[in-house]
Amino acid sequence: MEASVGLFDELGGSLKGALGSAAAAAAPALISAVLAKTNLGDLSGLVNQLQQGGLDAQVKSWLGNGANLPVSADQLKAVLGSDQVRQIAEHFGIPTDAALKYLAEHLPTTVDQASPNGVVTKG
Repeated sequence: MEASVGLFDELGGSLKGALGSAAAAAAPALISAVLAKTNLGDLSGLVNQLQQGGLDAQVKSWLGNGANLPVSADQLKAVLGSDQVRQIAEHFGIPTDAALKYLAEHLPTTVDQASPNGVVTKG
């Protein structure tokens, strides 16, 4: 019985890892689709607002070739404001706290991948 429990734990861990990888791979397309439905328009619009809102160091790290600096959900909320966060969360179909957490987790890599030459590509 203990061996089967260990097997289920191992399978569960593998499944979580696979789902996490799939979610991370889907993040850029999902974020872009959601932003297209907001007044930000696209990833470039979000990046501009983050830079203007005081997160220039983080954004520059995402656009550059080095390590990506993290951004917190609280920092994103402070820069984007409650109305914009609510709009983004509605388009994600999740609560605002979950949307902020998702963006904080996936935005650095998403911007990094969308900016091979240091500028966010459109589309």
